[in-house]
Amino acid sequence: MSYQAIKIVKGRGGWGKGLVLEPTAEKNVVLSVTGGGIHPVAARIAELSGAEAVDGFVNNIPDAQVLCAVINCGGTARIGVYPKKRIPTVDIYPGEPGGPLAQFITDDIFVSAVTPGEVSLAEEGAVAIGSETTTDAAVAAVESGQAPRAAAVQATGFMGFVIKFGNGIGYFINTLLSSGRQALKLTLNTIIPFMAYVSLLIGIVTYTGLSNWIAQVVTPLAASPLGLILLGVIVGLPFLSPILGPGAAIAQVIGVLMGTQIAAGALPVQYALPTLFAIDGQVGCDFVPVGLSLGEAEPETVAVGVPAVLFSRQITSPVSVIIAYLASFLLI
Repeated sequence: MSYQAIKIVKGRGGWGKGLVLEPTAEKNVVLSVTGGGIHPVAARIAELSGAEAVDGFVNNIPDAQVLCAVINCGGTARIGVYPKKRIPTVDIYPGEPGGPLAQFITDDIFVSAVTPGEVSLAEEGAVAIGSETTTDAAVAAVESGQAPRAAAVQATGFMGFVIKFGNGIGYFINTLLSSGRQALKLTLNTIIPFMAYVSLLIGIVTYTGLSNWIAQVVTPLAASPLGLILLGVIVGLPFLSPILGPGAAIAQVIGVLMGTQIAAGALPVQYALPTLFAIDGQVGCDFVPVGLSLGEAEPETVAVGVPAVLFSRQITSPVSVIIAYLASFLLI
């Protein structure tokens, strides 16, 4: 009996780092527990690996013979039953640890949102889960027919339609459920800590009056084009821009000052556009690390990306002021 190691990775919106499975004479059954016969994912696993796909709803297979279980559960019962038994579990729904057995669902034996396209032959040298050396006697037992060879029956007709309809509704509902879980996890782990960070930073800036002091110092620069360019350089300083961003003191003070002077006719209207770019060079600089983490960037990417963005603002901020000043003459 010839078996092949296969690799199963998570699909879109799935969870888990992937599985590498290789059947043996003792573990050679792909258990399909999805209802309606053999699911295409289970059939694909069996086809590539040389194992046998069995319908778990109509056949009783000992756990010791199960290579993996293919389920369609979004996070209640079945999603944790097989991981609890340390049986590799492949969920066709975008499930993740949830339900009363969530503590048993680990990424080394569970993968979700799997379609036939996520099943492929494993690379040479890949270590399969629970791999063991197959003895000649065990192989002979399989070839002699002592190992189970249960045949599954695909549901057809009206029952087939009902099962497909139920599976479709279940997939839709569980996709929404999984999205809700991910949204809640994102809110708890990323958004709320960021809100706390911004609140703390704004509190420090407001209490110390740091931004207001800087704003009062640089206000005279807003009276000339060269001053606006210098202002763009100042607000774009890498060590200042993350502090000036949350408080927005410079943007508020100089924005009101320039708007009042332009409205009164004391300054030409051409100053409006370059002033906007001059006072907003720091916008978003406090959000850079959070934005990278929301994009699931690697720690190394965050370490390089944050200073890269901050230093790039040092260049783009004054340049944007110059461009805005030249373009402002076209608005008259």
